Amino acid sequence: MHRRTLLASALAAAAAFSLTACNSDDGKPTAVVSGGTAAKPIVTLDSPLEKPDLVLTDTSGTKYDLLEKTKGHPTLIYFGYTNCPDVCPLTMANIAVAVKQLPQAERKDLRVVFVTSDPERDTPAALKKWLGGIDKDFTGLTGKFDTIQAGARSVNIGIEKPVKKKNGDVVSTHGAQVLLSSPKDDKIHWMGMQEATSDNYTKALPKIVKGQNP
Repeated sequence: MHRRTLLASALAAAAAFSLTACNSDDGKPTAVVSGGTAAKPIVTLDSPLEKPDLVLTDTSGTKYDLLEKTKGHPTLIYFGYTNCPDVCPLTMANIAVAVKQLPQAERKDLRVVFVTSDPERDTPAALKKWLGGIDKDFTGLTGKFDTIQAGARSVNIGIEKPVKKKNGDVVSTHGAQVLLSSPKDDKIHWMGMQEATSDNYTKALPKIVKGQNP
């Protein structure tokens, strides 16, 4: 048991330094990940994390207090951006497939929050359109980059400001992990790694929404 606990801790530490670089404007999918790979697609953290204390703007242009709006609800949080050609849409689509398998009451209780790492381009309208093609019940948030970056760093997710290259391509580097919190204590107990598939989330979510280890 002690060995398994140490493994979970090591994986969580690796996740904190794992970043995905997405090049969005040249039409070629790009995802370069560093920092090691996880032995399990969904990791149980040895030490739970507090949810990021973020007050941002949702797709309707309304203030959204993440802690307040998700209190008492099982919550999935992902930092990414709509112009990502590969990792972000795949991750959110995998989650959407899994969410649709839940009973209606659990779907209504669940909160799935997408926080942009590219707020300059991801306006409320852009987020609404993009998420509408995945799951209209997902929440999209935007705001000041520095605020978003600080919130991400508070949960060990690295985000770098998007950079425009000389050829016009825009590169955004961000952590590729999904944060999963328990409704029992509102803390993040699990982390979905980039390798997690829709099947992985489909198997894990029925337990996570009840605050149980997947």
